[in-house]
Amino acid sequence: MTFPSININLRNLKNDIFSGIIVALVSIPIAMGYAQISGLPSVYGLYGSLLPVLVYAFFASSPQFVIGVDAMPAAMTGASLASLGIATGSVEAMKIIPAISILVALWLLIFRLIQAGRVVKYISNPVMGGFISGVGCTIILMQIPKLFGGNAGTGEIIVLIENIINEIPSFNLLSLILGLGTIIIILLSKKFFPKFPMTVVMLGLGIIITAVFKIDRFGVKLLPAVEGGIPRFIIPDLFSLKSNLTTYIILSLTIALVIMAQTLLAANNYAMKYDYKINNNRELIAYSAMNVAAGISGSCPVNGSVSRSGIADQFGCKSQLMSVTAFFTMLIVVLFCTPYFVYLPVPVLTGIVMSALIGIVDFKQAKRLLKCDKIEFLIFITAFIGVLFLGTIYGVLIGVLLSFASVVLKAVVPPRAFLGKIPGHHGYYNLERNSNSRPIQNTVIYRFGGNLFFANIGTFENDILSSIKEDTKYVIVDASGIGNIDITASDRLVSLVEKLKKKNIRFYMTEQQGHVNDLLRIYGDEKFIEDGHVRRTMSLALRDCGFTKPYPLEGLSSGDKYLYIEADEKLAEFEWAFGKDAEEKMEQMAVKMAESVSDAAENASFDEIAEISIEQLESKIGWGKIGLFDEEALLEHFEIRLEQLVSKGRLDPKILNELEKLIEKRKELVEYKVSLLNPKAKELLHKRMEVVEKHLQKLNPKEFEHIRKFKQMLKEKQEED
Repeated sequence: MTFPSININLRNLKNDIFSGIIVALVSIPIAMGYAQISGLPSVYGLYGSLLPVLVYAFFASSPQFVIGVDAMPAAMTGASLASLGIATGSVEAMKIIPAISILVALWLLIFRLIQAGRVVKYISNPVMGGFISGVGCTIILMQIPKLFGGNAGTGEIIVLIENIINEIPSFNLLSLILGLGTIIIILLSKKFFPKFPMTVVMLGLGIIITAVFKIDRFGVKLLPAVEGGIPRFIIPDLFSLKSNLTTYIILSLTIALVIMAQTLLAANNYAMKYDYKINNNRELIAYSAMNVAAGISGSCPVNGSVSRSGIADQFGCKSQLMSVTAFFTMLIVVLFCTPYFVYLPVPVLTGIVMSALIGIVDFKQAKRLLKCDKIEFLIFITAFIGVLFLGTIYGVLIGVLLSFASVVLKAVVPPRAFLGKIPGHHGYYNLERNSNSRPIQNTVIYRFGGNLFFANIGTFENDILSSIKEDTKYVIVDASGIGNIDITASDRLVSLVEKLKKKNIRFYMTEQQGHVNDLLRIYGDEKFIEDGHVRRTMSLALRDCGFTKPYPLEGLSSGDKYLYIEADEKLAEFEWAFGKDAEEKMEQMAVKMAESVSDAAENASFDEIAEISIEQLESKIGWGKIGLFDEEALLEHFEIRLEQLVSKGRLDPKILNELEKLIEKRKELVEYKVSLLNPKAKELLHKRMEVVEKHLQKLNPKEFEHIRKFKQMLKEKQEED
């Protein structure tokens, strides 16, 4: 076996070594805290950051990912042991937890044998985000009493809240100040100095404060004595699990699933970011091997650490030499520094752990999903609440079910639209997203963007039937997105055709793959094809309806059929691209153009500004060539924004005067181009400008009127001059 991940490059040697030292130092308090959460003495967090890290470095295919004692496996282990009544730090816990690590390793090896890494792609970000956020919040609730001098709780959210209330009699103000102060300082450091290892500093400060001021005299709890030296390697006793074997098998399976999903997803994200590939099967072997190493070290299961990988990345890590360096750094800590940890205040260690946990609670993703996809938001919240109220094991099961539910929901409600024509343009356009698109007379054209099967054929049928009007004679389905159809959908399709036939409406399905026709024949619906309800193209279906180009469109007379021709440029492209936000986006681009003029005016002479072309200004927005009608609207927005800059004193009126001349010339050129295509198109152009004017007035009526008056004043002054 080769070890490409330990690919020493002299040019990056310094970064790999330095990032390894930083990762090890940052891991000290975090790993100790997570070890306590799992039910072990804190020193086992250091043991879990030794041999497992070194083993992963040699087995992994990822050149830069970091592993260690981490939140998810620790929390799942600790919560399960607590539910079984096994005390934290007890002899029983120290026997059972390493055995769980070995079981996790066995599951990961099985995952490799059955190539289960492929399953990861079926776990969506909302599911994983909700699950991880739920675990993060659960552990934070567990740890809150330790911030003010109490004892950590176990269980689900209701039990944890009760524990917080019950621990209030143990309240110690100095402990709370130390704990909250640690959290605030670390979070502020992450925001303003992301590369600075503040957790290490807070660890050192906590030890120094205790050594100098003896704060334990004031009721602040300190960390129990930490035994020094390298770990005594053991053979985990799997027979210790026999009393609750089923529970431990399920627990180890769910931990293995979380390790596989979370670590593989995160490692692949780094691979995509830096354009290299990792071997998922080899990664699973590495995860199995590192958990064997954790088990024989007496530690809880270990996982990939997103936060520590981010730290290594910030310091330029490019190979697993970083992990080798982290191993030797941690070895030095274990051999020579553990006697000093007895001075570490528990609230400070708790604050360090909680600040790390706050980073994994992803409410930003929830906010984003709420804005853009309500179904995905519901999936996130369900996974989140499932973990909080039912526990991590049920949370995993809910997450897996939701992942598949998400796939089904998207298949049940695929993208779909009703289409029309823009005169003079090829293709068919969404009627909702293109205001200049018109339905073909007496015809419904419907696009369905997914496979047809039992769960969505009802949506397909209801959409079509609800679109029927009194004058509808033809229904044509653009089936280019339909690559498969099941027998239920096939039968319902034939039934739909019969319903339409009774209404004297002819039905066509076009553009579908030949495989769909084969399936229709296999299901016994060959007559559907023989009766001409399938056509290869939309044009052939329209021809069978008796239509020839140019097609008759609703709302247009025959003399207006070329009214919207715009040569090779796309008509109302902003509307197509941005939908109902088209005018707002155009306004933003106009502001960007105006700001570029203002910035240029600060560093260029009047003559240089006057030489700027409209094309140069339009290039600032990054859109590329703009269609004629869209450009006319953009110029109107742009002119208003320039006048606003003058009124605020940010632009010389003389520059505005020169630019207005350029804008007018450009508008004349646009109108000339349009008139060459068809004189009637001018009518639409002016109507569109009226719409733009009304929109600008709606944005801010007072500002609009103020700018108009200011513009009139400037013109009067120019005429006087």
